[in-house]
Amino acid sequence: MTGERDLDALLSNMRPEILDGIFVFCTLAPGASIPTTISPMLTFREGEGTTLVILREEAERAGLRHEFPSRLITLTVHSALDAVGFLAAITARLAKAGISVNAVSAFHHDHLFVPVDRTDEAMAVLREMSSPRST
Repeated sequence: MTGERDLDALLSNMRPEILDGIFVFCTLAPGASIPTTISPMLTFREGEGTTLVILREEAERAGLRHEFPSRLITLTVHSALDAVGFLAAITARLAKAGISVNAVSAFHHDHLFVPVDRTDEAMAVLREMSSPRST
């Protein structure tokens, strides 16, 4: 199935869902192995080290320093990887509301990590963005 590219369709069908748990961002030194006791939601290698996004409990059990306690909101519309403007529209609206966001695009969906204490506000913004426009 091909992902959606039309911005209006993406926004009106995004249907945001909050995943369970509180996620945090950690980093490992370059070349360090990912502990076998954790199951990262996301890994990304940079020159400075490997970023892990994992559940806070896993980070604490593994003794990893962590930052940005966040909730994960998945936009359940199947967005095309080459869709133009979808995340820009969303992150701009969240920024206007003063809500920070770390956005990640995966093969099928886009995902937003938002601060734990701003999750309800972020969901309200997203729902408002996806509601039908009144004419």
